[in-house]
Amino acid sequence: MRAFYRPRTRPASHDLSQPPSIILIAGPTASGKSALALKMARATGAVIINADSQQLYADLRILTARPSAEDEALADHRLYGVADAAEAWSVGKWSRSVIDLLDAPQMRERQFILVGGTGLYFMALTKGLADIPSVPKIIRDSAEAEYLSQGESAFRARLAEIDLLAAQNIERGDRQRLIRAASVFAATGKSLSKWKSQTRPVLGDRQWKGHVVEIDRRRLYEQCDIRVEQMLLGGAIEEVWALIERNIDPTLPIMKAVGVREIASYLNGSASLEAATDALKQSTRNYAKRQLTWFRNQTQGWNIAFQSV
Repeated sequence: MRAFYRPRTRPASHDLSQPPSIILIAGPTASGKSALALKMARATGAVIINADSQQLYADLRILTARPSAEDEALADHRLYGVADAAEAWSVGKWSRSVIDLLDAPQMRERQFILVGGTGLYFMALTKGLADIPSVPKIIRDSAEAEYLSQGESAFRARLAEIDLLAAQNIERGDRQRLIRAASVFAATGKSLSKWKSQTRPVLGDRQWKGHVVEIDRRRLYEQCDIRVEQMLLGGAIEEVWALIERNIDPTLPIMKAVGVREIASYLNGSASLEAATDALKQSTRNYAKRQLTWFRNQTQGWNIAFQSV
């Protein structure tokens, strides 16, 4: 596939007198963004850094379409396959790992390409994202019980005592966000609004330039279907079987990766291989559609990198 560019509005904050040291390449699954990143890295000597939450995991190289070992040998790839299935990486943990790479003495004078399909990672890089600690289930359940017993008005009034901004801004009837705000304070001792106010982007405005890979939707869906078939033939079923054998906690991020549930349904006998394949194709297309929508809405000012055959 080849790429050609049509600029959207260039971000005014970029320093046009100096080329940015960091290139961001975002886009949906199966759009060719990894191939584009590799081509750019080979031409410039840049380091490729993974910005896809599913490709962090060593256990799912095939199912998450990580770059092949051959491609990784052609350029310096970082943060691919660095996490075990039993680990849970947050946006904050990934962001800190990126910062460590960018600041490493051996990386001075290097260029970087961050490529992936996880929108929240790119938001953390360019806009900032609160790294709020996870709230234990027992605290969430307690807050929900209080909401049900008190009713929204009384619950909101109590929330205003600890997080006035959240109580004022959360829309009427938004039970989930009200409970979330109360739970965060109960778990951390700090209001949700304060957590959000203390965020800052990982990257400075003048450091980066962004590209969004786009591809004709019909062609994208075809590529998704082809990729699924290649994955199933290439070892994805065996990868999921290995996870099942390890009895991995089903609430961990890796168990929510696209394809795990569908392949597991085949392995446990609840679906035929044909039905599981069809379900996985549909899930992959749905995932690509959500990514397309997210990036179109959240990356104003980025260039569009059109992909064509």
